[in-house]
Amino acid sequence: MTAEHQRLAANQIKKNPLEKWGPYLSERQWGTVREDYGPFGDAWNYFPYDHAHCRSYIWGEDGIAGISDYFQNLCFAISLWNGKDPLLKERLYGLGNHDGNHGEDVKELYYYLDNIPSHYYMEYLYKYPQQEFPYKHLLEVNKHRSKEEPEYELLDTGIFDDNAYFDVHVTYAKKDSQDIFIRISITNRFTEAAPVTLLPTLWYYNRLSNRSLKEQPLIEKRDENAVKASHERLGEYYFYYEPASVSMFTNNVTNFEKVTGQPNPDIFTKDAFHEAIVREINVEELTAKTSGTKFAPVYQFELAGGEEKVVYLRLSDKDLDTPFELGFQNIFNFRKSEADAFYASILPATTPELNRIQRQALAGLLWSKQYYHYDVERWLTTTDGITPVSAGKIHGRNHEWKHLKNQDIVLMPDKWEYPWYAAWDLAFHCIPMAMLDPGFAKHQLLLIMREWYMKPDGQLPAYEWHFSDVNPPVHAWAALQVYRIEKSKTGTGDIPFLKKIFQKLIINFTWWINRKDASGNNIFQGGFLGLDNIGVFNRSLEMPGDMRLEQADGTSWMGMYALNMMDMALEIAMEDETFEDTATKFFEHFVLIAEALNQHGLWNEADKFFYDTLAIASSQPLQLRIQSIVGLTTLFAVSIIENKVRDRLPDFKKRITWLENYRMRNHRFWPNEERAGSDKLLISLVPQDRLKSILERLLNEDEFLSPGGIRALSKFHETNPYTVTIDHVNYTIQYDPGDSTSNLFGGNSNWRGPVWIPINYIIIQSVRRYGEFYGDGLLVECPAGSGNKMNLVQVAEELTNRVVSLFEKDVEGKRRLHGDYAWFYEKPENEHLLLYYEYFHGDKGNGLGASHQTGWTSLVAQLINELHETK
Repeated sequence: MTAEHQRLAANQIKKNPLEKWGPYLSERQWGTVREDYGPFGDAWNYFPYDHAHCRSYIWGEDGIAGISDYFQNLCFAISLWNGKDPLLKERLYGLGNHDGNHGEDVKELYYYLDNIPSHYYMEYLYKYPQQEFPYKHLLEVNKHRSKEEPEYELLDTGIFDDNAYFDVHVTYAKKDSQDIFIRISITNRFTEAAPVTLLPTLWYYNRLSNRSLKEQPLIEKRDENAVKASHERLGEYYFYYEPASVSMFTNNVTNFEKVTGQPNPDIFTKDAFHEAIVREINVEELTAKTSGTKFAPVYQFELAGGEEKVVYLRLSDKDLDTPFELGFQNIFNFRKSEADAFYASILPATTPELNRIQRQALAGLLWSKQYYHYDVERWLTTTDGITPVSAGKIHGRNHEWKHLKNQDIVLMPDKWEYPWYAAWDLAFHCIPMAMLDPGFAKHQLLLIMREWYMKPDGQLPAYEWHFSDVNPPVHAWAALQVYRIEKSKTGTGDIPFLKKIFQKLIINFTWWINRKDASGNNIFQGGFLGLDNIGVFNRSLEMPGDMRLEQADGTSWMGMYALNMMDMALEIAMEDETFEDTATKFFEHFVLIAEALNQHGLWNEADKFFYDTLAIASSQPLQLRIQSIVGLTTLFAVSIIENKVRDRLPDFKKRITWLENYRMRNHRFWPNEERAGSDKLLISLVPQDRLKSILERLLNEDEFLSPGGIRALSKFHETNPYTVTIDHVNYTIQYDPGDSTSNLFGGNSNWRGPVWIPINYIIIQSVRRYGEFYGDGLLVECPAGSGNKMNLVQVAEELTNRVVSLFEKDVEGKRRLHGDYAWFYEKPENEHLLLYYEYFHGDKGNGLGASHQTGWTSLVAQLINELHETK
């Protein structure tokens, strides 16, 4: 057992299994719903980037390469100044949703290099330009670009063309859980000398609850190279630093004079360091001050071309006379060696290239842990001290979710672009997390099922912009994935975990049945279901008149949900027979959903594909003949039951045998298939003949199959757009492989052609499952029309290789994910840097959308694992 595994095992038996300190600091708190106290629900404009440096937050903090304790009382991050910028580089810059031509987008270069679950070792790289940061230029160019044009990125500005930038490399190495060494190295990548100022900053979160404390949190000078941070709940910490040019104190409070025009009680506001460093205002007062809630030593360097400077710091709960004892630097190499040993134990022995892809993906996933604080009832009924409570807010966004009181460490999709959890994203995050820390993966799945998240009626919160939206019900599937990954590692399945989450999933399953099957015919709705613009119109809108959208994906997701619940109940029933009846119940419910999907108008025999259908009163239903992943979701519900399982559960076996005989005798749909001589039973939504037809499209390079995986919308629609007229309005959809050209759901995500890793992951899992049953008894052409026959396990392997190829170097040393910016990543210092984008171009494979979505895109790490497990 590695040292890291020992730490994880020790944490699991604690009442709170979380590490007290970790990368829990968000990368964007401004522009979030939580900080919006306005009456109109305009979060981006209520708290814009321009306010972030001078206005204190209510619900959390943000910073660059930052850490905090798990209640985010005390925070640490870096600030920089190149001598030219109008502000300190204290947080990552990006465009709000209304400013970008494709919605919100971070405009910075930063990379999650390394991390382990206990956060005893972490690395982060930020690239800081030496020229003035082009804030206005980025804003203006993007604002004036059309939806048909690509986003204008920082690398497009020319500011990095001649290597005039600093590499700022931040490394954390814990001596113990509450004693953290910090190394900040700054390297001048240019050939000429350049100035840079570094402010390693320690501050307290200005939370409302601090007002009830007997003693207010305070950071105070201990000596020339140390400060003491005292907090009634957190305790005492000491921040040690090497000799600096000067040190400064201020308070983490709003500069009301800037924000509202009201006078401030004193000069010690949140933005005081900006004023002192950039404009040399109040320098003497800040350096003379000996206490406050925000502190930073100031290091001013003039770095020659190629020169590196290193600053060491230490944040500890120990009062030390010699914090930087002789040889203290060895802690970094020691913890790095422990991290190497940990990854060597969990990653397959493949190539250094594949292991690098996995390790950076998993590091990014760990860096995506964030403290998330949101009490909806309190948010609705209180003021931020700037805007009074209004009826527009009280009866506005999320007012039906007053029970929701979140204050937890949660895996975020992207800590800048999506610094809030999303229900189905979180389920996907837990799968690669199970490779690293199964305990935390299980904790996250159980967390979102808890009563301070789940609505009393059983609905799960979608995301803070609209908790009542509906995401696909993938949590039972994810729980099984996590369970199986852990079982494959330890040899023992965590049945108590399955039992605990099964109870909560029953409540959520019941909500779906009662709320999303309007006609009671086992055809489900759900709206956009996380797929933003996949429909020809917004599927979340109420249909006009007597129309109702019957969704192929809503129905398929529910078929998958029922089958996952059956699988879970069967697994538990092998140890606890009281779950046997429940397995039967979910099996029978699956049969009804499968029958509805296949026989109630969602299958088109001419196209041999499943479609959403508009049910219209007193008229024939209208199929929306769009070949997209909506139809491919029908592949997802597939399971294999071995005879030995059925033999150990006699009541389950008896019931499904009776049901099969009854339905076959009455010529009713039956979703099961058995093969002569096989000891397995296949249960799936899609009969074999329809499976073959769908696979023919899936594996056609002129339709779904791209060089980087499966497209979200068939390339068929590139020359065959689909148009439909509803209530005298024409709607059209066509293949759109890059950025979104529609405004649906903010316009920053596109499901009309690109490759999405989570959907590819489920497709690969499902195809492999079919292959495990059929073996060589079912061969298909892959790619279609190539004459190359494969069984479905081989097809799953081919699809995996295509997805992984997005991240690998090609023969020219380029990675397709970097697209037009390959020139930058061919530089020796950048050749191993990877980004895990939200989605990828359907033809070219370059990364698009959020650039650090190492939540679900880190699934590539598990895909590589599975690829080598099958060999």
